[in-house]
Amino acid sequence: MSMPSRFGPVVQRAILTSELQRLRQAKGVTQEQVAAALDWSTSKLIRIEGGTVGVSTTDLHALLRHYGIQDGDPEVGKLTEIAREARQRGWWAPYRHELAADFLRYLGYETGASVIRSFQPLLVPGLLQTEEYANAVTIELVSSPAERDVVVEVRMQRQEEVFSRADPPQLMMVMDEAVLRRRVGGQVDSGVMPRQLRHILDVLERPNVSVEVIPFSKGAHFGMKGEFTILEFTDPRVNDVLFLELTGVWDVTVVDRDPRITEYRAAYENLRQLAMPPEETGPFIEEIIASMT
Repeated sequence: MSMPSRFGPVVQRAILTSELQRLRQAKGVTQEQVAAALDWSTSKLIRIEGGTVGVSTTDLHALLRHYGIQDGDPEVGKLTEIAREARQRGWWAPYRHELAADFLRYLGYETGASVIRSFQPLLVPGLLQTEEYANAVTIELVSSPAERDVVVEVRMQRQEEVFSRADPPQLMMVMDEAVLRRRVGGQVDSGVMPRQLRHILDVLERPNVSVEVIPFSKGAHFGMKGEFTILEFTDPRVNDVLFLELTGVWDVTVVDRDPRITEYRAAYENLRQLAMPPEETGPFIEEIIASMT
């Protein structure tokens, strides 16, 4: 059995579709012309280039030959391997019937991201949550106990997948002070939030993690619109991805070719300007822990 790609199948598919589009454009032909030459429907090629379906080895080689790349060319081997990796099942596949399609796609991109920039106005970022904090939040947001179990299980698995990578991504988290002050879980166990804050301090010991806090004194800001995450990738053939969680656990939007990415990237940097210096985050969290105990 072959080893899974360190980028994951979603990112590998994005790389493959980018290459196939580049090769067709370099040949100077349209999708309609390629489809006609290969006796395919145009919609088939559109789906392949759009990444909504995988591409078989046979179809890939047919495309490459049409673009003038013969079977002995090293490029064929490279793209065949990328296509194989793009067809693999991601760790999230067992949850495909429980999770929204856009969120599944986001998990695929997150698995291969090199930089994760996130803003949170109300909740600790999912990648930093303790299991008991995640349970305390989810019980208020998800009515079905079975669905709650899935939400928490996936959240914990996400952390395992991201932090256990040989080359973990740079995590750059900005959050409102409200995230740290709200005593989530306090009605049942007053220690849930202090332990969550202590966990954040522990994670901050990792060289690839930073947390910045916007104090209440800064007033209103763009982040009050809601949480968002921007994913960046080592491979320039993969577009940045913007993830918006708008009104609920499964109400998500993923856009990888959208002008909003530029808007939110600028907003993220503006939010960082409002935050206290990173070196003050640890002492500030310590003060909040002390106030809760």
